[in-house]
Amino acid sequence: MEEERLRARHVPASFSLYPRSPYRLDLTVWALRRRDRNQIDRWDGAYERALLVGGHAVTVRVEQLGSVLDPVLRVSAPEVDDGAADEVAEIRSQVVRLLGVDVDLGPFYDLADAHPLTREIKDRFLGLRPPRFPDLFEGLANAVANQQLSLEVGLTLLNRLTAAFGRTAGTPGDPSAFPAPEAVLAASLDDLRRLGFSTRKADYLHSIAEAITAGALDEAELQRADRAEATRRLVAIRGVGRWSAEYVLLRGLGRLDVYPGDDVGARTKLRRFLGLDHDPGYDEIARRLHPWHPYTGMLYFHLLLDGLAERGKLTIG
Repeated sequence: MEEERLRARHVPASFSLYPRSPYRLDLTVWALRRRDRNQIDRWDGAYERALLVGGHAVTVRVEQLGSVLDPVLRVSAPEVDDGAADEVAEIRSQVVRLLGVDVDLGPFYDLADAHPLTREIKDRFLGLRPPRFPDLFEGLANAVANQQLSLEVGLTLLNRLTAAFGRTAGTPGDPSAFPAPEAVLAASLDDLRRLGFSTRKADYLHSIAEAITAGALDEAELQRADRAEATRRLVAIRGVGRWSAEYVLLRGLGRLDVYPGDDVGARTKLRRFLGLDHDPGYDEIARRLHPWHPYTGMLYFHLLLDGLAERGKLTIG
């Protein structure tokens, strides 16, 4: 009887966010999830994902109620009580980070408008914000999973990792939260190999998880460091090269001055976008993108969406 009374008093947490105009949730989520294969970041007209909050998983759903020019995001978390202030604050913080809610792109829009090449693509995907992984470990694990593999295969590995070691809210069909580094570190190399990771990648995941749990790799310190120093610290970790470091700088730490020049797909998209008759190398990419510094990472996200639009995944307009 007492349990029923307490359950009846439960008021699910919900709140609104008001991003700076313009904002489009669908474009931002697709820049985050990249492919339908991604079962961690879900999209069905609203965004759904499990987050680790206070040591347990909660399912969070985000809908855009306002227009692109008058945006309102409604966030709900059914398992969390509306009166649990600390948990609600943590959900708010993670959603703001994941979906680029507080990123001011005014300077980027000014740069884009000054160049005919970028003016059209900026207008086409108006409202896109740069997404970020919820924490450093998820960013690094994504980089490792996708090294020298197709994105489809890499996402399959990440889905399996999450299903095997991530926590769920306990409701059948709910998504699992991406596993904490402690959970991956507790898994054996054989456990990771059974998911499809190579021996080398399983070892890399252990090394990264150990570095983060031991404090040898600290996100707050990386945020304070300049780009060169942050890159140096990342590549010092076994399994992290320049491509992985830049991937994490952009998608994990929100460094919008990074265009991953070693990324084959990003390089191919840029070659087409610039109308080049050759494959640009890393240094040439840096030179050609200098007019858009320090927002070259936004060009990366726009070209990613351009590719998804060609695949018929996005409704533009």
